[in-house]
Amino acid sequence: MALVDSKEMFRKAYEGKYAIGAFNINNMEIVQGILRGAAACNSAVILQTSKSALNYAGPGCLHAMVKAIIDETGVDAALHLDHGPDLETVKVCIENGFTSVMFDGSHFEYEENVAKTKEVVEYAHAHGVVVEAELGKLEGVEDEVKVESGHGSYTDPDQAVDFVTRTGVDSLAVAIGTSHGAYKFAGEAKLDFDRLAVITQKLEQAGFKQYPIVLHGASSVDPAVIELCNKYGAQLKGAKGIPNEMLRKAASMAVCKINMDTDIRLTMTGAIRQAFAENPEKFDPRGYLGAARTMIQELVEAKIKNVLGSENSMN
Repeated sequence: MALVDSKEMFRKAYEGKYAIGAFNINNMEIVQGILRGAAACNSAVILQTSKSALNYAGPGCLHAMVKAIIDETGVDAALHLDHGPDLETVKVCIENGFTSVMFDGSHFEYEENVAKTKEVVEYAHAHGVVVEAELGKLEGVEDEVKVESGHGSYTDPDQAVDFVTRTGVDSLAVAIGTSHGAYKFAGEAKLDFDRLAVITQKLEQAGFKQYPIVLHGASSVDPAVIELCNKYGAQLKGAKGIPNEMLRKAASMAVCKINMDTDIRLTMTGAIRQAFAENPEKFDPRGYLGAARTMIQELVEAKIKNVLGSENSMN
């Protein structure tokens, strides 16, 4: 049990043809639910925070909370910055004990993305921290990340090789059809697995063997959870995510990390709405937050067993 980086996780995931779940955290109940779910499955896991989460809870508090619950549950977990906007935010996270950081320069022009990512990599590696970066643009909304429909772009395989070579980044988030938020598809879901295979092949040909690919915007947006939320007053019409079978296929390829934020948010919201509606006379936060924690644990266990395939990855 330890707070670790993702190198060994990704090596084992690549060889075992599964993916590590990366779940966004904001408070104690979410951290407990995720780590208890991972412990029940004997699975390594990644806990990640956006800049908004850093502002909400504070990096020192998040680190201390994660470390304490890791000690309690006996899980190997990485603490990761998700969509870091600049070097300053990266430095704050590293100073507060984060073991992994992502710099998201995908909204910059290519050469600027390369230069800024390389700067982050040099700083992080000097402090023993691994780095994820992004190439291509995912549509949708997640905290500070906002890309309007029609303004996304898929990852170019040749550019991916050049980017990894020049920046030295440890893992790469690619755009193959996923999107952020709860409204991912107007029609049928479609991921470009051929593009993913070509990216992997070209990286291997360039000498990057078993290079870990990351999939952002990969929540399933379970219809049953949407129904639960809407039953108790939410208005989430048309919410739609990535089918589990597509995520499992990605995990069997080069995708070693799959990000799921929206599913955590929806599950917590559904549990709390249900508790409020069914127990209107109660006002103890431990009741409704405890119910949310339990439902999050159940969600994480289901993801590990049925989607990620990372069960028993700590063996």
